[in-house]
Amino acid sequence: MTVVNRVELYHVAYPLEAAFRPSWIPGYPQTENRFDLIRVLTDDGLEGWSAGPAMGRERSGLGDLLAQYVIGLDPTDIDLVQQRLREMSYLGQRHYWIEPAFWDIKAKKAGMPLYRLLGAEGGRVRLYASTGEVRSPAARVEEAEARYREGFRAIKLRVHDFAESADIAQVEAVVRAVGDRMKVAVDANQAWRVTTVSDAPLWDLARAKRFADACADMGVAWIEEPLPMDAYDELAELTRYSRVPIAGGELHTGGLAELRMMIERRCYHWFQPDAVFTGGIAQTLEVIRLCRAAGLPYTPHTWTNGIGFAVNLQLMAAGGDREEGLLEYPVNPPSWTVTARDAVLVAPWTHDRGELELPTAPGLGFDIDHKALRRHGTRFHSSGRFSVAVKAVREKGLRTALEINKARRR
Repeated sequence: MTVVNRVELYHVAYPLEAAFRPSWIPGYPQTENRFDLIRVLTDDGLEGWSAGPAMGRERSGLGDLLAQYVIGLDPTDIDLVQQRLREMSYLGQRHYWIEPAFWDIKAKKAGMPLYRLLGAEGGRVRLYASTGEVRSPAARVEEAEARYREGFRAIKLRVHDFAESADIAQVEAVVRAVGDRMKVAVDANQAWRVTTVSDAPLWDLARAKRFADACADMGVAWIEEPLPMDAYDELAELTRYSRVPIAGGELHTGGLAELRMMIERRCYHWFQPDAVFTGGIAQTLEVIRLCRAAGLPYTPHTWTNGIGFAVNLQLMAAGGDREEGLLEYPVNPPSWTVTARDAVLVAPWTHDRGELELPTAPGLGFDIDHKALRRHGTRFHSSGRFSVAVKAVREKGLRTALEINKARRR
């Protein structure tokens, strides 16, 4: 039986060519794409990778706990992997970003891309250009025109001003310039408000309704996260009221249980879970099934890094509507470029006139550029069976360590 015999954790900080000012963190000039990377190795030579976005080195102590839970596991037993990650969360930290690494191994062991393992065929997916900064109306129009020339036929804007009029003016300018050629969507980034650097606008239901009315009059394609993520009653009311589809669900770390409740209450017209946050691939697959049963569209959030994009690309291929649906493609030059987004991948996820050919390589469909990883990443943990055993003896004593090991074997 294939078992996990080593886990490694890396912190990656890839420099951006220019400062990126994410709309969701007002006042914060981001100069690096930071994420933590996990490598899971098995005794028969397979390896699985996944990644989770990071502000800094907040996961520096994760390795010792993680190793105790996954060394010796059958990596293809996803139910058991989910249970182990659930157990790790009891003290308050959720690490479902780790789970896709085990799917990577499972699909590699089967010799096929994950979406094929999940029963889907190859082909292409259509993309929408997802911006990341708040810009002036003139700058936003220029950006939309650039994405149109590249082949995109849909773009998502960011609005995050204290003044409603400023938000509406930006949307109006873009719709007036490209609305007859491109779908225009808007993300208000209200689900998870961040004020750690500067204050941020806080929408209530009344403001969200006024904005929805304005967007409906302009023919906006959809509005994302116009209210706090846990304002379930208000979200359901807004969704009933709005003439523009309301979308969201990207960072609901309550995973399947929370999203099931939100689907039942119709908190959104369509759901955008990101498997890196919303319970991993296994729970997100069940969310997709529930959306289908409820007649609600699904298309994932992908704004993390190239590996997170790969995870959600596989899910879009397996469970999304590839005829009508659009997959988020984060790009915000000159700062958040494809190269910076995909950082340590051998081959970045480059589009072809607003479409992307699905990968044919086994697993999640990417290869790690180990030279780039050495240059931009730092390995902060590595554990194998022997080191875990030595640590147990050192901390618990030989007798207790043997007792624990005997119980695990049994």
